[in-house]
Amino acid sequence: MNKMKKRPNLIDGFTPRRSAEKLGDLHTLDDKKTLAITPDFRPMQTTANKSKFELGKADIGRELGRLDIDESPEPLDGADFFAESNKKLSRKEKKLLKKTNKKPKSIVKRIIKWIILLIVLSGLGYAGFFVYGFITAGNNIFQGSIFNIVKNDPLRQDINGRSNFLILGTSEDDPGHQGATLTDSMMIVSIDQTKKDAYMFSIPRDLYVKFGMACNAGYQGKINEYFTCSNSGDTAQDEQDRLAKTQALIGDIFGLDIQYGAHINQTVIKQVVDAVDGIDVDIQGSNGAGGVLDRNFDWRCNFKCYYVQYDNGIHHLDGEHALFLSMARGSIAPTYGLSRSNFDREINQQKILMAFKEKAMSSGIITNLGAISKIIAALGENLRTNVKTEEIRTIAQLAGDIKSTDVHTISLVSDGDSVMKTGKYGESSVVMPAAGIFAYDQLREFIKNNLVYGQIFIESAPIVVLNGSGQVGLGQAEADKLTNNGFNVVLIGNAPDGEYLEKVEIYQIGDDNAATTKALTDKFGVTIKTSQPPTTVNGNVRFVIIFGQSDQTTN
Repeated sequence: MNKMKKRPNLIDGFTPRRSAEKLGDLHTLDDKKTLAITPDFRPMQTTANKSKFELGKADIGRELGRLDIDESPEPLDGADFFAESNKKLSRKEKKLLKKTNKKPKSIVKRIIKWIILLIVLSGLGYAGFFVYGFITAGNNIFQGSIFNIVKNDPLRQDINGRSNFLILGTSEDDPGHQGATLTDSMMIVSIDQTKKDAYMFSIPRDLYVKFGMACNAGYQGKINEYFTCSNSGDTAQDEQDRLAKTQALIGDIFGLDIQYGAHINQTVIKQVVDAVDGIDVDIQGSNGAGGVLDRNFDWRCNFKCYYVQYDNGIHHLDGEHALFLSMARGSIAPTYGLSRSNFDREINQQKILMAFKEKAMSSGIITNLGAISKIIAALGENLRTNVKTEEIRTIAQLAGDIKSTDVHTISLVSDGDSVMKTGKYGESSVVMPAAGIFAYDQLREFIKNNLVYGQIFIESAPIVVLNGSGQVGLGQAEADKLTNNGFNVVLIGNAPDGEYLEKVEIYQIGDDNAATTKALTDKFGVTIKTSQPPTTVNGNVRFVIIFGQSDQTTN
């Protein structure tokens, strides 16, 4: 670095002498000769007037004034960046002058300043990393520019106002896993943005279907083969093509318009569950078993541990144990509590999904940037979907708005009301509709009733409709309206003799069937009676509705 040559301080054009010398004194030279300083007459100004005085002669009562400095022919203190006394300072010159005259900061203040600066930079760095991670993951996961996330577009809907998602799970991220590209986990999630409710059901991986194209098994086989068979390419567009084709196939089988598809790898379960510090799952063994055991995964610890062994009840699971529970189907002895094999596995998958949703939406997680960044990273690596970025905020808002009590599961193998069954087709053990192989009409009607009529259909509370109006055919007409709205009318008849002055009387037997109770109250605008109805009915009946007055009409 070049050092600038130090200039002597100047005052009024003179170089300062030694401190012992005074203006006007005699100076001794090296040759000992004495030089007499003869006062020279020069005019100078004072702050009061422009009087003249002799240089070297004392001016009594006068001090150096501001005007003397301002009009000095030379700059003060070596500040030679301006040459003329009346020149205005530039912004740069003012900053330099201010910096020159600035008092030095104390060491303590400097340390505090740097600590604050480091904290701010660290925060900005973390925020930048978080934003970068979100943008990267978002571009991998969703369709469209991630910057469209500021939008809040409504979800696409079917004719019933529902948005349907197909979720497919594979094990492609598990090296050595046989059949890693098969979609062994398949689930439909249906959301109503207006009612703020959700329904979900699992699709049996062994459901035997027609592919409409040649796959490894031929032109027909188990549905878990179709996703990869439909398109084996490895580009992003190939992935979108696979999703679209699988949505169409499954939508046709179940009578659904499926607007969205998502493909996840199994690792995402472990990572997102660990990101929220585990989840609480209510584990119940099937067919009266006191718990669940599956030793299929214990080879990882040389069978010295248990990855899936639980008593009935709520258990806190970390990511690894949640992953293995989601895969358990009792395929390796000894085992218990999983007698329905894949059906039990699908139920546990739904429970894990719900438990994660509850934990992820809790206040402690949504305000935890570390947890959120881990979730985003996991999804970015293991999730692909055709959801648009403009729809992300809508989905996030719905996830928070839909209460756990408004999330319902649909079972395809309910006791006494199964629409699916297992059986043999050729040499294969497969799952098929209860009505027979490739017979989907009953299945489609079942799904429609559940999604359109919801809890009313699920409860299917038996209702008796009685005509007390005297108008022929009124009872049948009202019963048809109820049936078309999802109510379970089991008997139509005439009311006992008497006067029925009220347009509608509703009697409830028992205190369950809350959804049906609310729906009937909303529909007819009456208070439901809990007293004994004016007629005797079968013990299974839960509601008696009597229509009176001949001018009665309802919607």
